[in-house]
Amino acid sequence: MKSSALCLLLLSQAAAVLGTNAKYYHDAQNEKIARRDHRNHGLGPKTDVIQEQAPPVPRQPGADIVDSALTELQKIPRSSRRRKHQSSGIIGTALRYLAKAIPSGPAAAPSANKPSKAVSGPLLTAVEMLEEAAHQNNSDALFLLAELNFFGNYSHPRNLHASYNHYKQLATAHGNTTAQYMLGLYHSTGIGNVVPRDQAKALLYYTFAAIRGDTRGEMATAFRHHSGIGATKSCESAVRYYKRVADKAINWYRSGPPGGMSWVYQGWRISDDDGGIYGEGASVSSSGINSRKVNAYSDSTRAAIGDVIEYLDLVSQKGDSKASFNLGRIYYEGQRGLDRDYELARKYFYLAASRYWKKDNRIVESYTKEVERTAGQAAGYIGRIYLRGDGVVQNFERAKIWFERGISLRDAQSQYGRGLMLLNGYGGKENVKLAMEYLTAAANQDYAPAQVQMGRLFLDQGEPEDLRIANNHFELAARHGNIEAHYYLGEMVFHGVGREKLCGMAMSYYKTVAEKAEPLVSSWGDANDAYEAGDHELAFLEYLMAAEQGYERAQTNVAYMLDTGRSKIPFSEWFRKPKNEVELLENPGLALIYWTRSSRQSNTDAMVKMGDYYFYGIGTNQDVGKAVQCYTGASDYSQSAQALFNLGWMHENGIGLTQDFHLAKRYYDHALEVNEEAYLPVTLSLLKLRVRSAWNTLTHGPVHSIQDEPKKGKEWSLAEWIANFLEDDNEYYEDDVYGDNMYDGTIGAGDEDLDDGGVVESVVIIVPTWTAADMIGDQQEGIIVKWVIFLVFFVLIMGYILGGYWHARRRVRKGLEPLAYHRCLVSRRSWQQPQYQNDWPQQGGGYYYPPNAYNMGNMPPPVYDPNRPPMYSGGPPEGGSKVDPSQWRTEPTRRPAEANPAPEYSAPAGPPPGNMR
Repeated sequence: MKSSALCLLLLSQAAAVLGTNAKYYHDAQNEKIARRDHRNHGLGPKTDVIQEQAPPVPRQPGADIVDSALTELQKIPRSSRRRKHQSSGIIGTALRYLAKAIPSGPAAAPSANKPSKAVSGPLLTAVEMLEEAAHQNNSDALFLLAELNFFGNYSHPRNLHASYNHYKQLATAHGNTTAQYMLGLYHSTGIGNVVPRDQAKALLYYTFAAIRGDTRGEMATAFRHHSGIGATKSCESAVRYYKRVADKAINWYRSGPPGGMSWVYQGWRISDDDGGIYGEGASVSSSGINSRKVNAYSDSTRAAIGDVIEYLDLVSQKGDSKASFNLGRIYYEGQRGLDRDYELARKYFYLAASRYWKKDNRIVESYTKEVERTAGQAAGYIGRIYLRGDGVVQNFERAKIWFERGISLRDAQSQYGRGLMLLNGYGGKENVKLAMEYLTAAANQDYAPAQVQMGRLFLDQGEPEDLRIANNHFELAARHGNIEAHYYLGEMVFHGVGREKLCGMAMSYYKTVAEKAEPLVSSWGDANDAYEAGDHELAFLEYLMAAEQGYERAQTNVAYMLDTGRSKIPFSEWFRKPKNEVELLENPGLALIYWTRSSRQSNTDAMVKMGDYYFYGIGTNQDVGKAVQCYTGASDYSQSAQALFNLGWMHENGIGLTQDFHLAKRYYDHALEVNEEAYLPVTLSLLKLRVRSAWNTLTHGPVHSIQDEPKKGKEWSLAEWIANFLEDDNEYYEDDVYGDNMYDGTIGAGDEDLDDGGVVESVVIIVPTWTAADMIGDQQEGIIVKWVIFLVFFVLIMGYILGGYWHARRRVRKGLEPLAYHRCLVSRRSWQQPQYQNDWPQQGGGYYYPPNAYNMGNMPPPVYDPNRPPMYSGGPPEGGSKVDPSQWRTEPTRRPAEANPAPEYSAPAGPPPGNMR
């Protein structure tokens, strides 16, 4: 019965598809606007070609009520429709970082079943009117009610159940393609537990929407056929739908001003604000070869753009032309956190050009090469502004003047702009020959739009050689991400024109073109605005829709917002909501789905994350085997140190893989080679691994221990031996030449040059390793390892003390001071002795202590007599003494007479003592 009822439902919907698909309503000025509200979600009246060709639809019952409801909705203040953006000041930034530092679980949304706030005022009146019109089966009323309940437009409380019912009635009764797409979204994701996940039903609804030309439905259907979701993989089906979207995208691109549509890129990963999925330094996006790359869409870069603009403006005011030009580019192109401002851009471009050209087109008297080059680039941008009419009235004559100024300075953009004007006859007659000259000159400077135009011109010729040249031009332009270049390459591969016909390659090109046209096919801008405004549930729903269309970055964003493993702090659960409520952002099973889909599009961190979910059993049953497959697949890219470390840990502990200490060491070493920032965890793990391996070897354990890699020696011939000998000899002489420079500033070459840093490093590493020993699976083995670590630690400490004392004493005996980390081991008195070689530096041979009982050449030591008269009388000569003259003594002081006075200058009374000989 259920299957037959489902078939009847699908048949009724298929019949309803033949009905109207484009429903529009009119505002107070009777202007036709899109079915969606002011946010428009990327689906406007120009999204689908079929919708544009649909004939006018007669007014339905309840149309007047819908118009009245729209009037009531327009009364709602705009501030309540969209939250304000976060402050970019110091206080606002500090508060945001403080909020990030507070422990919290995954982002939680209000219950999907219970409205969080009451409806009142004009919104209540409008909702009542729409419900009245919906009872009359008015398609516009059903659509508006479904959107209000799903997206929460005009601050309406979100109710996913009510939204699903309105979408279902709209799809069943009217065959609305947007409603069919939204039903596919419900069945694909199971959000809000409204309906269970059913990928087959999701593909069916997506296909219904795609058949009628719904862009989102076409992309979702193409991605499912490409990935094999709910159906077998089919490149032919996927490329068919992707080509339809690519055709729409390229037509939309060409419908813009000369040079095509332009927009600010919005598709970035919110995880990059935190340094990647695993954080700064641990994720592939912020470690290894990517550690030095600046992410232009990260939160830190966005916060710094204000400082950059302020600095460039200050330098520009001082006359720096390059700073003026860069400011113009920033305002002209825009970026995350900075909207475009064509007026300011034109001002700075004029400022850069005015430092080379005067108002009468004369060149200034003195200028530098930098000023000349910058002026040419600024002229190209000014000409582009007037050619396209960006912020000004379109003026081909002014564009021509500025392009010719830039051409005189060999600016590529000016050459391209002038060539484009001559090729299409903008502001004058067509001149294909002269246009080719300008375009060729610009293409030779690797300017992508010029390369595309050259490729188009050669492609029109149709000859094999022309097709080859056209393909080369398109490939060169595709390196810069040009949307037209990717489209032409896809067309050539799909039709087999000038290239081999390959379905997979054509699908890849078409998919790239479709995803590049973000304003047409997706709602990236609305999702990012909601996320930055703090409305995470709305951002999640917008990202979810883009993820279903196959955007890898959107899939990563959805999984990242649903990830339950971002907070490891236990008390973060205290702030979570009760488990009996259905949480929109608490769905680990859905997170695993999108980690998987993102990993299949070459996101290495997502593949590692998928392995974590299988290893811990998050959102699925625990399966260590699948975790090993995920880690192995991620390690094949040699970019994820986390995956390599996980494989090493699993080999070390025998979880999911054969316990093998030697293989574990290989993975640990490889992880350190991939990411140098993993030094501490890898070093700690290697130390613990070596201790376990040594114990396993001593106890003859069954595990394969760490072994030295075998060195395979090559048998050299006589000629090779002589060549290697001469090469080594040359290296010896090179070392001799540069040896003095290498060791300049060093002192000595003895024992004092020994490095004891390894001992200190070992002490620092062993202490935390002791605390980590309880992570070993076998508790008995863990106790043994702890005692082994303790003994090793004790031996190292004693070796440091004894060896340091011996080393310090040896330096003291040499007359050298002990090193800084050895001074505490010896007495200060023992090494603080006078350095005689410093007291008498003129004696290059050093100072020799006199031997004991030195007899001074058999002469007795002199006897001091204070009463001995001076050698001169009347005082010393002038300048001969520094004693004050008033202190001179003319007569020596006589000492008292002795009983038996001895002659003062008599010879000794006998031979000298024997000990003085």
